[in-house]
Amino acid sequence: MKAIQFYTIKSSGGLKVEISNLGAKITKLLVANRKGEVKDIVLGFRTAEEWRTKETYFNAICGRVANRIKDGVFELDGTAYHLPINNGPNSLHGGIEGFNAKLWEVTAQSAFEITLHYRSKDGEEGYPGNLDVWVTYTATKDNTLRIHYEAKTDQPTLVAMTNHAYFNLAGEDSGRVDDHVLQVFADQFTPFDEWTCPTGEIRSVEGTPMDFRQPVRLGDRMNDPFFEPWRGIDNNWCLCGHDAQKALRHACTLQADGRTMECWTTMKGLQVYTGNWIEQNIGKSGTMYDIQHAVCLEAQAWPDSVHHDDFPDVILRPGDKLDETTEYRFL
Repeated sequence: MKAIQFYTIKSSGGLKVEISNLGAKITKLLVANRKGEVKDIVLGFRTAEEWRTKETYFNAICGRVANRIKDGVFELDGTAYHLPINNGPNSLHGGIEGFNAKLWEVTAQSAFEITLHYRSKDGEEGYPGNLDVWVTYTATKDNTLRIHYEAKTDQPTLVAMTNHAYFNLAGEDSGRVDDHVLQVFADQFTPFDEWTCPTGEIRSVEGTPMDFRQPVRLGDRMNDPFFEPWRGIDNNWCLCGHDAQKALRHACTLQADGRTMECWTTMKGLQVYTGNWIEQNIGKSGTMYDIQHAVCLEAQAWPDSVHHDDFPDVILRPGDKLDETTEYRFL
């Protein structure tokens, strides 16, 4: 059995990132603020065993399909596939043991870049096809963390990955993210049902608490009754210009404690999650983590896309290649 390992990459501009082969997780992300103060801005743990057993989605690659598939069932080319149910009546983040729980293989590494590979075998967590996935993390000289996703399959299947980083720009030991300011560059969102699966409607953010087109302090919005019963934001925005082109688009900007982080992506959606269900655990610096101590900015496909013809496609077929990029730019 392979051991859990940790690898460090860094940029000439000062960005330093630690990656684990467990779940291809970001275990540390050290960034300076305007005063030059360096802090680790992702939540996490000290030991490999804690990374394996506590808050297993922290900063991990989620797949095959990130987010929810309604009722854990889908039909593809006339065949019905049944997935494990692990979130109410739904299948979440790839199932009981998604990509976040797997040990990946490091296939390339340099001082500033690392590539990890995982083969998901036919039938794993109910999905068809042998699927090979690669994730490359790059720390660029302009202090950007780039995440590049690739995948190939030998049978038609579904694939839609994301990174589930839990950000606290004031430092992972700084508590609640009320003073973080978020701006999301999206005009529409996908309303959901009582189990957080999209209804199929695509609605304008105009006149709703989902309107983040101007900067909003999270503490002033995330506990609006609109977001009940989920104790905060856990919603998908439809990114402006969700066409077939693979150009990076500016999804959102997050600011706190003298740090500004922009998320740019080729993905069609942005799931914002304000850590509403973080369990009380001692974090890597000895601080007790709790709900809303982080915010996740998950660039991904729209949730439950396989059940909605008007949503962007998440089907991958033999001969095709998934090719997506997300960048977190630190200004």
